[in-house]
Amino acid sequence: MSTPSIIALAAIGLVGLASVIIGSLGVRVARSTSDFLVASRTVGAVPNAAAISGEYLSAAAFLGIAGLVLREGATALWYPIAFCAGYLALLLLVAAPLRRSGAYTIPDFAEARLHSPRLRRICTALVLLIGWLYLLPQLQGAGLSLTTLTSLPSWVGIAGAGVLVVLSVVAGGMRSITFVQAFQYWLKLTALTIPALVALVLFASHGRDLDRPTAPEFTAATTVSVETPAKLEVAAPTPLTARGTVDGVAVDGPLTWQPGVHVVDRGTELSFAAGTGIPVPAGSPTTDREWLEPRSDSASLLEIYSILIAGIAGTMGLPHVLVRFYTIPDGRAARRTTVVVLAMIGGVFVLVTLLGLLSRAFTPQLLVDGNSDGAVLLVPTAALGQGWAGWLLGGLVSAGAAAAFLSTSSGLVVSLAGVLFTDVLRGRLRDFRLAAVLSAIVPIALALGVTRLDLGLTVPLVFAVSAATFCPLLVLGVWWRGLTPAGATWGILVGGVLSAIGVGFALAGAVPDGAFGVLLLRPAAVAVPLAFLTMVVVSKLTRKSVPLDADRTLLQLHAPERLGLSRDRVERESETSA
Repeated sequence: MSTPSIIALAAIGLVGLASVIIGSLGVRVARSTSDFLVASRTVGAVPNAAAISGEYLSAAAFLGIAGLVLREGATALWYPIAFCAGYLALLLLVAAPLRRSGAYTIPDFAEARLHSPRLRRICTALVLLIGWLYLLPQLQGAGLSLTTLTSLPSWVGIAGAGVLVVLSVVAGGMRSITFVQAFQYWLKLTALTIPALVALVLFASHGRDLDRPTAPEFTAATTVSVETPAKLEVAAPTPLTARGTVDGVAVDGPLTWQPGVHVVDRGTELSFAAGTGIPVPAGSPTTDREWLEPRSDSASLLEIYSILIAGIAGTMGLPHVLVRFYTIPDGRAARRTTVVVLAMIGGVFVLVTLLGLLSRAFTPQLLVDGNSDGAVLLVPTAALGQGWAGWLLGGLVSAGAAAAFLSTSSGLVVSLAGVLFTDVLRGRLRDFRLAAVLSAIVPIALALGVTRLDLGLTVPLVFAVSAATFCPLLVLGVWWRGLTPAGATWGILVGGVLSAIGVGFALAGAVPDGAFGVLLLRPAAVAVPLAFLTMVVVSKLTRKSVPLDADRTLLQLHAPERLGLSRDRVERESETSA
């Protein structure tokens, strides 16, 4: 194993060890069910903001957004905008009322608001589906990081990340991982800031220019092994040497690609001479100048609108994000936490975007082999060259990547374990630990068995499912007295089915071209409005089933804490008087 691989592996191992040690601090104070599920609702605004930022900035954010910027350019900037704006919507619409609900989980909130066991079961199933779908790219990101940085196979990273996450959650639950995720956020911020500044200085000092009417070029003779079937596009005649299957024909020698799209089978090796224009994934900007300009065709605009809807509405329904708001002392702290989170994640998204831009100059060859998600990992050594400076900076980025997939995965597992514990096992504290193990088994098996998926593709799909199901339930449940159990149930089912169709096509890799294909991959533009409409229409038709205590529940959700009307405050006073 080479020196860079050893350094990267050591950095990842140190992050895992530090996470376990820090998590063990929470074990000493995690004794009750409330400690494990919501840290006894005693986490302050700033520590909780750091923990939320740590788990929200997942492998998809750390690796995937830079890869999207590398491929799509200015158009990809809508992704971080949508993910940040989601917290603004969360702040304005549901953060404080959700905390005042006194619930432990989304199914808790649904039953407390609408008194429907059937709706609670549907919400439980959806939490598990969304959590497992979100865990899949996190674990695959762990495998990608290990494969990109070392010679180890991806399954080692997937299995290792899964074991570390389960251990940290089993040790101390929510109280334990709060410390861990806060530490991991600051590590990720450091791991992005230093490489970004170093690469930016080198980029400026070399006088490089990304505003060119031509494709990026290979700076040296390069051989690329295509790991997954790819459609590559060139804007000018491109000479190369290929060994494998290209455009359905077996080749082993030189050829010239004419302008257009070319299909390359998995396992094909492509060799390019220095100065040759770099092919790009089909549909991506073929020249640097096009890459710097946002696309404005109808299909692109439809995709942008859907991305914005999914990011803004989907954040409100992510189980591992919402469970954090149950750990806060009161509604005012919930709002303050959300404001701090906006600043924290906004700063990280700026750094990730900058690294994506710089990767166009330092690692454009990633456009060919399908590993654009690894741009952040490879920029340090590409900018500084093979030497101790590049290796150490690469090790720092490796540590940040490890923190990214560990922090989000642990947050997801603890939220899934909470739902399994309260809704399925309904047992003692030891059953929470069993629930944590069960929560991780399914996504680990999927990550090991499914071909690695593009992080920029899978995560927005998870946001779309969340946006089309839990967002309407939370917004209408918090703000509209007329919501009924039937309306909520049918709305969730309509939104869930429409968004799940897109997930199925994406996992099968059978998405057609054109506007219909865009809607399959980005279903939020259709699924979210229809889910809201269904909830409203069905609730109007079943208005007689509005819960009798709807007014009292809404008063608890919106009244300031100092009035003593929040659900958990009332329950504590009832227990005391009894």
